[in-house]
Amino acid sequence: MRRAAFTVASTSTNMGGSYSECADSSQPGVGAINGFLASLPYQPMRSCQPGRYYILNNYNAGYNLDGAVNTSPYTVPPQQTGYPTIGGELSAHHISWSYYGEGYNNGHPTSSYCGICDPMQYSSSIMTNPSLRKNVRHGLTDFMSDARNGKLPAVTFLKPGDDDGHPGYSTLAAFEVFTANAINAVQSSPALWKSTAIFVTFDESGGYYDSGYIQPVSFFGDGPRVPLLVVSPYARQDAVDHTYNDHVSILKFIEANWRLSPLSAVSEDNLPTATPGAYVPADRPAIGNLMTLFDFGHPDDATLHLPAGQG
Repeated sequence: MRRAAFTVASTSTNMGGSYSECADSSQPGVGAINGFLASLPYQPMRSCQPGRYYILNNYNAGYNLDGAVNTSPYTVPPQQTGYPTIGGELSAHHISWSYYGEGYNNGHPTSSYCGICDPMQYSSSIMTNPSLRKNVRHGLTDFMSDARNGKLPAVTFLKPGDDDGHPGYSTLAAFEVFTANAINAVQSSPALWKSTAIFVTFDESGGYYDSGYIQPVSFFGDGPRVPLLVVSPYARQDAVDHTYNDHVSILKFIEANWRLSPLSAVSEDNLPTATPGAYVPADRPAIGNLMTLFDFGHPDDATLHLPAGQG
């Protein structure tokens, strides 16, 4: 469904892109999707704003890591500085955060660095502000060092390189090794580990069939299920949670944990919190905030006192 609605911006070499003016039902493909959404027994979120185009496929970020405008082909132009991000919101509330990308290589990215994976690199307000831009200038070596020394910021995003388990070029075994090394680094610092929750999730389903319930929450989704694991001394033990979550649930968790407001009036973190433990939310559309994955009153004392290197 996400690829069904598009308009072609240009057919010139190195200029093409798939966009949707999804607030206008007369645009190609939009009417069919809006017709489907109108047939649902509930009202999905209206996130498309008039006169704006929404990109539907992967395009390079508008900025290079040094803050210079990215002039390479297939690049999203720099956007208005007023568009909010979770990074900007955290900084505004004096909450530390960083993005660590494998392959960063001290500002000289290798081929394994995923520029399209860092949402902050698309943000004009972050990439044109040196004090904010420094939060995205970190690699895997920086993460391992900061974790072992107990110096990770309050909110940390870590992206693997070509060992991310993505169908087509990686393997799950490679991703498991990457994940185990990262978790062990955090657990090697007792002070850090005792206040940490690690969410491990996947980029996408790889196009594989999913028999599970998919809740249309807006013009853009949802889609098939992907795994999410939580690793924390406060995680519910031996538990599988059936609350309806999606990737925006991670954003909702950050906002709930630090008592932040939704980023904007049209962002999907405004969706109500889904019914705890319900495969299909009672009041749709709704997504969870991941708090149902924890039992903060009963931490796992055994993991709170792990010897260094034995996570």
